[in-house]
Amino acid sequence: MLVRDAMSTMVLTIGPTHTLRQAARLMSSRRVGAAVVLDPDGSGIGILTERDVLNSLGRNQNPDIETADTHTTTDVVFAAPAWTLEDAAQAMTHGGFRHLIVLDGREPVGIVSVRDIIRCWVPARRHGPPLTV
Repeated sequence: MLVRDAMSTMVLTIGPTHTLRQAARLMSSRRVGAAVVLDPDGSGIGILTERDVLNSLGRNQNPDIETADTHTTTDVVFAAPAWTLEDAAQAMTHGGFRHLIVLDGREPVGIVSVRDIIRCWVPARRHGPPLTV
């Protein structure tokens, strides 16, 4: 299976001046764990994850003052739609992250998460109680 088959095409994009609270509200309302940060005047495409927001809060930073640009990861590993899910999982494992922005050329066309990959690899349970360990 390919990244294009698993990725979400409805990508939350924000600007670098969004506060962390604004970003967190948008991520929460859309039920996503990451936002693509587009800065046409800056370094290009970055990603802000829920972990970035939590790390900022853990350092007692003010989410109404801190902005996405100071917490955005700009050293991003991108995926291509034609990558296999194994390629994406290997990149995530090697880099220690849970989301990949998917580019077609230079344009973001989707985002794929660990959850997306698992959803494709594990068949949905239709009956019975959840598995316990």
